[in-house]
Amino acid sequence: MESGTRVGVKRVAKLMKAHDIKSKMAKKFVITTDSKNTMSPAPDLLKRQFDVSHHNKAWVSDTTFIATRKGWLYLAVIIDLFSRRVVGWSMSDRNNTALVEAALTMAIWRRGDKKGIIVHSDQGSTYASGDYQRLLTEHGCLCSMSRKGECLDNAVAESFFGSLKTELVDHKDYRTHEEAKQSLFEYIEVFYNRQRRHSYLGYVSPEEYERKYAPH
Repeated sequence: MESGTRVGVKRVAKLMKAHDIKSKMAKKFVITTDSKNTMSPAPDLLKRQFDVSHHNKAWVSDTTFIATRKGWLYLAVIIDLFSRRVVGWSMSDRNNTALVEAALTMAIWRRGDKKGIIVHSDQGSTYASGDYQRLLTEHGCLCSMSRKGECLDNAVAESFFGSLKTELVDHKDYRTHEEAKQSLFEYIEVFYNRQRRHSYLGYVSPEEYERKYAPH
């Protein structure tokens, strides 16, 4: 632990039982990608190389849906593989090209134009759309897509959504889209990027990892 106190697995289990604390369990994975109209997908440039040595070298992107009493809310994210930081995101009641364009635009605005950066996604029709592809080209980004039916080709993005739903969404009953948006914003920007310890990063947050190791 950060305080220097070492705690074993059995000790943690004992304390959890004594205080009636239970871990949050992930629900069954659901495939949401619509790729039937994607006739000529981009090649897989990433090839499951999720360990990268520099920030802004490779980003992964994906879209998921969040249930509310007012219908589905869709969330698109862009994650930097170097630090696992969410650098771009967008929410909408429509799963369309504008949704994924907005997430990419935020990432580019935050990180600057990075020529040659790989931007990986699945073969969804929104990512294959002409408008999204033009946005990538305008900023010198290289489009990469998972192979059809191979969800592990985009495992980091899938893992992020798994954590989001296990730790937050599965335990919420959102009455409105605005309520869900506020909750998701706080999870991404306040908790996940700045506070959540990530095992891949040596149990520090994405922000702290970038502060320590990203070249300036």
